[in-house]
Amino acid sequence: MTHAHDDAGEMGFASCPWPIWRTDDFTHCFQQDYLKVLLPLVVVSLSLLRLAAQSIARAVKLKSDRGYERIGDGPVTLTPPAHTELPCEEEPVSEDEEDLTINGGRLALAKTPTKGSIVAADIPPGQTLSVLAEEVAVAGLVAVNAVALATGAYDRNQTRIAATVGLIVWVYVLVLASLRLFLGNTQWRVPRLWNHTAAIYGFQWLFSVVIFRSVLIHPSSRIAQTLVIAEFVLTSLLFGIAISTRKGNKTILLEWEDGIEPSRENLASLFSYYTFSWVDSIIWAGWKEPLDIKRVWNLLPKDKAAAVLANYRHFKKTTSLSFHLVKYFKGLLLAQAAWAVLSGVLTFAPTLLLRAILQYVEDPAVAPRNVLWLYVILLPLSDLVRSACDGQALWIGRKICINIRAILVGEIYAKALRRKAAAGKDTNLGADKKKSSEADRTKEGIVARAKRLFGFGKDTKDGQAETNRAADESAGKKEDDADEQANLGTIINLMSVDSFKVSEVTAYMHFLVASAPTQLLVSIGLLYQVMGLSAIPGFVVMALLLPVNIAFGKGFNSSQKRIMAATDKRIHATNEILQNIRIVKYFAWEHRFAKIVDEKRRAELKALRKRFVIWAAAVAVWNAVPILITFFSFLVYTVVEQKPLYPSVAFTAISLFMLLRYPLDQLGDMIAHVQESKVSIDRIEEFLSEEETEKFAQLGIDNVDENGNRVIGFRNATFIWGGKNTVAEDGSMAFRLLDLDVDFKIGKLNVITGPTGSGKTSMLMALLGEMTIMKGRVYLPGGRSREDVRPDPETGLSETCAYVAQQAWLVNASIKDNILFSAPYDEQRYRDVIVACGLERDLEILDNGDETLVGEKGITLSGGQKQRISLARAVYSNSKHLLLDDCLSAVDSHTAQWIFNNCIMGPLMRHRTCILVSHNIPLCVPPADYVVTMANGRVTGQGTPQELIAAGKLPEDVAVQKSAPGSVHISRVPSRVPSSVGEESGDTLVNEPDGDQQRTRNEAAKKKETKKQDAMEEAKATGAVKWPVMKLYLQSMGSWWFWLVTALVFGAQQLSGVASNIWIKEWSNQYATEGAATMPFNTNSQSYSAQTLSPTYLAFTANFARGSATAFSATGAGVPEVNITYYLTVLAIIGIAGAVSALVRDLWIFFGSLTASWKIHDRLMRAVTGAKFKFFDVTPLGQMMNRFSKDLEAVDQEIASIAIGVMSCALGIVVTIVIIAYITPGFLIAGVFIMLAYAFLGQFYLHASRDLKRLESVERSPLFQQFGETLSGVTTIRAYGDERRFIRDNLARINTQLRPFIYMWATNRWLAFRTDLLGDLVAFFAGVFVILSLGKIDPGSAGISLSYAIGFAENVLWLVRLYAMNEQNMNSVERIKEYLDVEQEAAAVVEKNRPPENWPSEGAVEFINYSTRYRKELDPVLRNLTFKIEARQKIGIVGRTGAGKSSLALAIFRALEADEGKILIDDIDIGQIGLRDLREAITIVPQEPTLFMGTIRSNLDPFDLYTDEQIFTALRRVHLIGPDELTAATNPPTPALVLPEATTASDTVAATSQDQDQTGQQQQTSRPPSTTTATNKNIFLDLSSPVTESGNNLSQGQRQLLCLARALLKQPTVLVMDEATASIDYATDAAIQETIRELTSTIITIAHRLQTIVDYDKVLVLDHGRVVEYGHPWELLRKQGGSFRGMCEMSGDFASLEAAAKRAWKGRQLVDVDENNDEDGDRNRGGEGDNGQEGAPEQTGASVEAVEPVAVGEETREGQ
Repeated sequence: MTHAHDDAGEMGFASCPWPIWRTDDFTHCFQQDYLKVLLPLVVVSLSLLRLAAQSIARAVKLKSDRGYERIGDGPVTLTPPAHTELPCEEEPVSEDEEDLTINGGRLALAKTPTKGSIVAADIPPGQTLSVLAEEVAVAGLVAVNAVALATGAYDRNQTRIAATVGLIVWVYVLVLASLRLFLGNTQWRVPRLWNHTAAIYGFQWLFSVVIFRSVLIHPSSRIAQTLVIAEFVLTSLLFGIAISTRKGNKTILLEWEDGIEPSRENLASLFSYYTFSWVDSIIWAGWKEPLDIKRVWNLLPKDKAAAVLANYRHFKKTTSLSFHLVKYFKGLLLAQAAWAVLSGVLTFAPTLLLRAILQYVEDPAVAPRNVLWLYVILLPLSDLVRSACDGQALWIGRKICINIRAILVGEIYAKALRRKAAAGKDTNLGADKKKSSEADRTKEGIVARAKRLFGFGKDTKDGQAETNRAADESAGKKEDDADEQANLGTIINLMSVDSFKVSEVTAYMHFLVASAPTQLLVSIGLLYQVMGLSAIPGFVVMALLLPVNIAFGKGFNSSQKRIMAATDKRIHATNEILQNIRIVKYFAWEHRFAKIVDEKRRAELKALRKRFVIWAAAVAVWNAVPILITFFSFLVYTVVEQKPLYPSVAFTAISLFMLLRYPLDQLGDMIAHVQESKVSIDRIEEFLSEEETEKFAQLGIDNVDENGNRVIGFRNATFIWGGKNTVAEDGSMAFRLLDLDVDFKIGKLNVITGPTGSGKTSMLMALLGEMTIMKGRVYLPGGRSREDVRPDPETGLSETCAYVAQQAWLVNASIKDNILFSAPYDEQRYRDVIVACGLERDLEILDNGDETLVGEKGITLSGGQKQRISLARAVYSNSKHLLLDDCLSAVDSHTAQWIFNNCIMGPLMRHRTCILVSHNIPLCVPPADYVVTMANGRVTGQGTPQELIAAGKLPEDVAVQKSAPGSVHISRVPSRVPSSVGEESGDTLVNEPDGDQQRTRNEAAKKKETKKQDAMEEAKATGAVKWPVMKLYLQSMGSWWFWLVTALVFGAQQLSGVASNIWIKEWSNQYATEGAATMPFNTNSQSYSAQTLSPTYLAFTANFARGSATAFSATGAGVPEVNITYYLTVLAIIGIAGAVSALVRDLWIFFGSLTASWKIHDRLMRAVTGAKFKFFDVTPLGQMMNRFSKDLEAVDQEIASIAIGVMSCALGIVVTIVIIAYITPGFLIAGVFIMLAYAFLGQFYLHASRDLKRLESVERSPLFQQFGETLSGVTTIRAYGDERRFIRDNLARINTQLRPFIYMWATNRWLAFRTDLLGDLVAFFAGVFVILSLGKIDPGSAGISLSYAIGFAENVLWLVRLYAMNEQNMNSVERIKEYLDVEQEAAAVVEKNRPPENWPSEGAVEFINYSTRYRKELDPVLRNLTFKIEARQKIGIVGRTGAGKSSLALAIFRALEADEGKILIDDIDIGQIGLRDLREAITIVPQEPTLFMGTIRSNLDPFDLYTDEQIFTALRRVHLIGPDELTAATNPPTPALVLPEATTASDTVAATSQDQDQTGQQQQTSRPPSTTTATNKNIFLDLSSPVTESGNNLSQGQRQLLCLARALLKQPTVLVMDEATASIDYATDAAIQETIRELTSTIITIAHRLQTIVDYDKVLVLDHGRVVEYGHPWELLRKQGGSFRGMCEMSGDFASLEAAAKRAWKGRQLVDVDENNDEDGDRNRGGEGDNGQEGAPEQTGASVEAVEPVAVGEETREGQ
């Protein structure tokens, strides 16, 4: 744009002579040609170009509008009818959540309001008024320029070009402003005009400021001066209007979503935006009263997870995830970098300005006084601009951070919902897979996986060695990673750790990319200017430092990795203990498990120690570097270059070197961080590209076969778990379902039955499309999302599925929410469902009825209740097809009958298909329309019950038993459940019924009104952290001598700083000729925290003496000879001493911190494992784990380093105050005020930020918890087709967690800007102070006072910051302390009361007047029980719900302590001895089978107390291994041993009694089965077979058998069984009952199936906690009107029960010798089928009888 107007005076236009700054002003030429002509024209033309480009683009867009429409509807095209597309479940969310945004070119408003939200339009105050004001002002400016043009006042020479340009510019602006005024709200409005006018005002203001100052200093003519002043005033007015009205001055729609206030951020003016004033209101709110999540503002619509994800998904991914994200955020990242560069350059302004000020102080004659004022004013201004730039860079970083977090968490979640169902192996995400070539991929197999228990980013080598001793090393076979998958722990880690890491790094990215490089370049340039060539050695040292820093970073990283791996192991172990805490406590294993955890903890702290050492070393290096650099540079300067080292040179150089180490440090740090997050992002990407479920491909969109009929079933199909060709090490394949050809009856009851482990559950899974299909087809209407399927108007049912898993899966919400599962609420239907599922009684018992919360794993309910709730959910849903997996197993017999009759056969199921897996053949099979029998993964028979009986697949009496005609549905649901139906053991620990069921209804109603508690309501402490908490931590660190040493070390470190100052001052005094200024440089107030410290303050210390050495020589006095070597050496020594003391200081504190970590964890572990049972009932696992993971991490890693910071800042402030007071007492007055202002700021900030930080950590729990919950219920969610709803829920939770997070950072930026402002005030006043006392003050003192005053400001900022962080960390200690104080159980061992070694030898149990209750305020659950169980008797305990059956078991284990009375076992009062002694002596088999991750061996015998032989014997006794199966132990050399086909029951029980038709198979044992038939192998033959988390790779029945085997291993004298055989098929059950009968111990069974206990020695009937009847079952049965008799009659199986009882009674009457040969014998054989011999070795004729199917069938049933 250079128009070379030659008539522009002496030189051409715009070619001004160089220095444009002459002593105190810009040259006139520069002002004229540039500020008035060129620059304004450039600005205007840019604006024009932009507008033109915009309008062209819009025109083009309107032309191609149709094409645009199509793209806009993206998601629709992404949903082809075939259900193959990936984002099937979440695309639609983005579509309906963000419709407007996508189609309307991202308008500023989110979608139309969601439920419960109100949208309000917010109009900026004075919207049109401000535009009018602008119009007037602009018109004024046009007038001013017109006058100037007329009078020629602006231009010395007569071209008048300046005025012309001014006129052009303002006329253009006038046009724009008018457009805004008149077209603003019409359809012709030009978008974003406001930006143009605002920018022009800004630039014009900058230009006019310079001219205005110039006119004030050198007025040219009266009229020109007046015009310039007028122009300046008007421009300032315009600029003021622009920065103080809302950005764009437009109306904004605010959405109050669920009553949450919308964010004020988009209402902010430019000024408020850059100074973060918009945060004021939230800080004020937080200061008045503690914030809760309801009062935290909402996110901006564009930052909400749904919007972010929707946009992100529209952006096609072509490269790796990391680059993809960078590309996606490129706009923001560039803006961030630009701000960072600006702030990096401005960092040096204070250094240079101070130097200039001091130069002026030395020689005031250099320039007029106004220049000094200019400098002093620029000092704070430049720093404020820097602060604003910094703030913007960091804030943009935080915005990217929350967006990335939303994207990653959202994507991981969506992926988790699409994962394949549990497959074979866990991958080691992030392990180096690149090394292995395709050919020899050494992938771990199943056994290896078990070894690598805690599968997670560590080397397989050491992982295997240490993880599992039991697993033998033989399994090193190679195999293809056909189906590797991340396990649950890893996925949760991806979400909690990795996504956080990646998002954290983006927040500081600009340090690496922009600000560090900028600062390096600038400081190197300046140094070169100051020192010339001597700066080079300094650079060399710096350059050498970079790799050292990077090495530190890497070391830091690898140590972090090591810590993470160790922490993972510890957390995994802790998690297992807490999940299975009941078993751990029942078996008194706490101390043993605690040892295991301690071992893991030791490893973790070892890794931590390494990290602390690296940290300390890094800090020491960081402290030593300036010393090295100054030493070398000065050496070269004085010795090599032979120049005199004047203070001006020395101090400026030192200051610049100090500044240099910040960018270097940041570079090293950031490079390390970036590498770390690269690892994380790769792990995430690896997970995101894992195999997905083939469900939708398998099921297709509809269940219509080739002939167009609707079908549910299989056509010639084979399925496998995991990958298609997964082969384990030993050549066996994963469990398969072979050659299925089944056609279920639609709208009817279908039953699947078969022995434990025969693949019944797998068949349902295959139906649902969760298994991998190898051939054939599967039909089921489950492929479409629930929301897309419309219900049939007639029946109200839709073609979808509902599924009840065998392990009931509940979400963390109220019972009601679980049943509704987001379906619309229909009062009548809901009541019917509750009655039909027998839940009515349970809800009455629970304190909050159906509002009772069921937390993770349904924490407060028994198994049966959970199962009935998930059944109710399925029945309530409007799905036409129900798949029920053994939903009758956990309930007692009469409840099962009730549910079967009223629910499964009831009116609620009319017209609905029901596919039921069940063991309860007598109950379920007769009324069924279709029955499928299975064995070992194959269908052995299918058809109607009659057909199967005819074929001999079912025992005949099944048909006889129920004369009821098949599938007659009861016409309506009874209005109430009879009282006997309901929970078996009802005693949920927390809400134990008060025994007194007769409580009036209204009382119950009153209770219902109590407030609903929130499931995850985690206590959040409010207010400042209390002293006891600090004391806890400080005492854990060490005793008084520890703190004494600490004080010494800290003191020494500060002193070294002061010493170096004094030394430098001494040295410079040697040069003090002719008033040469001296300026001590201070290291002491050098602020803490390399990470984010704004380097300004150090820059100030920069110095301050003459700018150039020449000034000295000019004085003419000779330079005094100074012994430079002496001074340099001492300086170096002082510096090194300082660095060493810093190192010692850090190491010492870290040493203390490690001690504290160990002690605190140890106490926490002891407190939690020793807590009473009720603590675990009311505390969700997630909260406990939070303490062990997040809070302990803070204790381990954060507290120490931050505490060091707080202490050094505080000390620094003290030292500073002392020194300032010593030099310039006058400054203390300013100091006091500044301190007050800071204290005020700090108070304000602390309140709000503390609350936000706490909220942020509390809100993480629900996010993780929903995550874990979803992962465990993925098959259920998919079966219901409800993925979208869960995705929405997840997005909502992400938002809730990001809200406090982003505003917490906003408050941080708010504080930083305000403290910078105060700091700049200090600098300004210091400057003013210097100006006022010019001449009275010597430059040295001026320098010291300025330097320290400024350091003071920075130190205080860090003190506030670090103090806040320290409070937040102490908050973790506080949360841990809560748990340290929970109520503990009695002592483990009471030394003076130890029972004899062999106690209890007999096993007699006696209750004497025993009463107990759950909590003080509840009624007793057991009342005055008095009864005696003789030694070795077998007792059954029965009673209806809430009778106190389970409480009795708890009482024996002292999980409940006696209120009065006592329990004697072998005449020892169990209340007097230690808990460990008691619990190790007796054994329980609990209702819920709990297993640990590991191997079969580590589950049965976690502490290696038994031999393999003993273990195999136990497994045989529970029939997990058939009697004739050879075990690995007995016969190692023949691994290829051929197993009999029947026994290799799948992942299975090979109870050879599977079906009568298998009798013939005994002969096959010898010859290998023909190769064609594929079979599944029995995994229990190998003790090192893996058991996955909570035993999920075993069927429910197998888990229970395993738990039973674990109990039998202990060979207990007293065995308590809590309904332990609920999920086992009847044949195996009978066999086990047999085993139990043979035991010589006292057995107390809490029974569900009356068959189980009807032949015991005694039966105890409880009701409301009292003994009602106690005697032999036969005696009780003969008692007319007795409770026991009533129960037997209810069960509908009275005849067989009576027969069994009678037989048992007779058996007892006979002589001992004959005992085993009576009918008892037949019974055994009946129960056991082929294994009669094993069951009772004395019987001889057993096998003969066993062959007659009829007899056997009949006996079998009775044997049950």
